[in-house]
Amino acid sequence: MKLFFREQMPLIFIYFLQLFLIFLVYWLDGYRNMAVSVYAAILSTCLLSGYLIYRYIRNKGFYQRLEKPLTSIEDLSNEPQGAGSPLAEGLQQLLKNQYSHYKKDLHKYKYKLEDHIQFINQWVHQMKTPISVIHLMIQEEDEPKFKAIGDEIDRLKKGLELVLYSARLETFERDFYVETLRLESIVRSVTSSQKRLFIRKRIFPSIQIDTHSIIVSDEKWLSFVLTQLITNAIRYTVEENRKVFFRGYKQGKNSILEIQDEGVGIPSSDIPRVFDPYFTGGNGRNFQESTGMGLYLAKQICEKLGHQIEIESKVNHGTTVRIIF
Repeated sequence: MKLFFREQMPLIFIYFLQLFLIFLVYWLDGYRNMAVSVYAAILSTCLLSGYLIYRYIRNKGFYQRLEKPLTSIEDLSNEPQGAGSPLAEGLQQLLKNQYSHYKKDLHKYKYKLEDHIQFINQWVHQMKTPISVIHLMIQEEDEPKFKAIGDEIDRLKKGLELVLYSARLETFERDFYVETLRLESIVRSVTSSQKRLFIRKRIFPSIQIDTHSIIVSDEKWLSFVLTQLITNAIRYTVEENRKVFFRGYKQGKNSILEIQDEGVGIPSSDIPRVFDPYFTGGNGRNFQESTGMGLYLAKQICEKLGHQIEIESKVNHGTTVRIIF
């Protein structure tokens, strides 16, 4: 109603201004029969009122559509009720054309994104082949330089996995399989795959998980999350002969996995932002390998899997990451 009156206000103003001018002309011309003039003005005002009521009833749906905020972009293609005036029909046609162009652009960018993801996947798999070949060539060698090459190969593998999972995150729904898993088996499998990193840093895993602890998750995505958390725990533990603790326990209906290190810890000012993309914080300036993407991807994957992830830390006392299944 407010929008209708705001639109019709110029018409109402011009009407009464015109009525006043007509009265003024008649009065200046010497016509003094005011009763007839007032009667004519009342009839004219009734006609204007009838016209405004007709316009409002006919365009009520149109005005409601203009005042009501859109809940989704799909609302642009919906026909408003009672939009029978040329202005309403023209605006509706404009919105339909705009929506059509929007959908075309959306599909175009969607296909570009899918092509980019496909390219990234192919590139990563192509890079894995020469890395595997180099690994086979040096695995029997005992010289220190070959061990250093092996360490760099492990870094390359982790970097490629980070790129691959970052690209696949946008199409997560197409690439996950939920199943019942034994938590201890998953943790032992991931720690075993990272044994070179543990040995190089002289850090030892301590697994305290009930063998009967069962969770529901996706093994591949969860293994990637645990790999990122283990890599962080080892990277930020600077002293040798330390441990990374893996504890699994039940809390009500939830199963919980804690990964605790004895590293440098995270400043309290950085805790609220550790899950932000590319955020490395104070530690990132001291450890050049930090990318700021590990915890971000872990958070995103856990949310998509229906898990919760929490972090606690104290400087020089280590960090604890908690996954709640």
